[in-house]
Amino acid sequence: MAADGVSNTEIAERVGVGRGSVLAWRARFETEGIERIGKVAKGRGRKPSIPKEKIEAIVHDTLHTTPDAETHWSCRSMAAHAGISKAMVQRIWSSRGIKPHVVRTFKLSNDPRFEEKLVDVVGLYLDPPERAVVLCVDEKSQIQALDRTQPSLPMKKGRAGTMTHDYKRNGTTTLFAALDAATGKVTGLCLSRHRHKEFLVFLKVIDGQVPKGLDVHLVLDNYGTHDHPKVKEWLAKHPRFHLHFTPTSSSWLNLVERWFRELTDKAIRRGVFPSVDHLIAAIDDYLDKHNADPKPFTWTASAESIIEKVERGRVALREASGQ
Repeated sequence: MAADGVSNTEIAERVGVGRGSVLAWRARFETEGIERIGKVAKGRGRKPSIPKEKIEAIVHDTLHTTPDAETHWSCRSMAAHAGISKAMVQRIWSSRGIKPHVVRTFKLSNDPRFEEKLVDVVGLYLDPPERAVVLCVDEKSQIQALDRTQPSLPMKKGRAGTMTHDYKRNGTTTLFAALDAATGKVTGLCLSRHRHKEFLVFLKVIDGQVPKGLDVHLVLDNYGTHDHPKVKEWLAKHPRFHLHFTPTSSSWLNLVERWFRELTDKAIRRGVFPSVDHLIAAIDDYLDKHNADPKPFTWTASAESIIEKVERGRVALREASGQ
C-alpha cells in the first residue's frame, strides 16, 4: 500500500493498527528487508523468568526425588525447595504434564494362561458363537444396607445435597448377576450368601430363562465357588453350559463389572436403607428399570492390542525394578 502511495494514517486504519506500528514496520523493512518481517528482533520479547537449567532441575527433582519424610512433592514444598513461587512450579509442571498429586492403581496378571484365557473371552465378545448366548456372570458380595444417623438435606441452588459421614449397618446381601453381552439385559438374584449352593441356585435360574435350544457361555472369574465339585457335577448334567474363566487379576474383562459400577453409582452409594429388604427392593427396582430399555456394552479392543499393552507394562516393571 505504501508503494501505491497510500498514506501511513490510511494504512493504519485499513489494517487495524496504530500509525506508529506502520512507521516501525516500514523502517524495519528498509533496514532488514522482507525476510525479517514478523520475526521477533533479538533482545526483544518476554524474557524467561527463570533459567532453563533451573526448570530442568525442578523437573528432575520432581520425577526422581522426594521431600524429607514425604512420598511426593507438592507445589508448596517444591517452591520452597527451588526458591521460586508455587505458581511458577505449577506452570512448569503443567507444561510438562507432571502431576505428582495423582497416582493410579494397576495390576498385571501373573496367570500362566493369561493369553489363552484372554483370547478365549475376547473372542466371545467380538465373534460370539451361533445359536448361543454369552452371559457375563459375577457376584457383588457384601452389599451393605446402610442407614444414616441423621436425615440428609436436599440439593438446592448453590448447595449440594448432604448426608452424614457416619451410618448404621443393617445387614448385607449378595447380588448374583448375569449380563447378556448381546442385548445388555441383566438377570439378577439377591441371596444372603455367596457359596457354591447359592451359585447353583443362580445357575438354575439362568437355565430356566435361556431357551432350551441355545448353548450358554458363561464368562466368570476364578472364585472357588465357580469350580466347586458340586458345580462341576451340575454342569456335567447340563452340557449346554460352557464356562470361560477370565485370567486372575483381570476382572475388567468381565462386562458385568461395568454394570455393577453403574448400579453402585446410581442406586446404592447414596441410598438410605433401614433394612436389607429395602436394599434388595432398590436393587430390584434398578434391575427392572435397566431391563425396560437395556443397552449392551460394546467391546472394541482386540486380544492382540491388549496383549501388546500388557507386555509394555511388564517391560516397564522390569526396567523399574532393574531386572
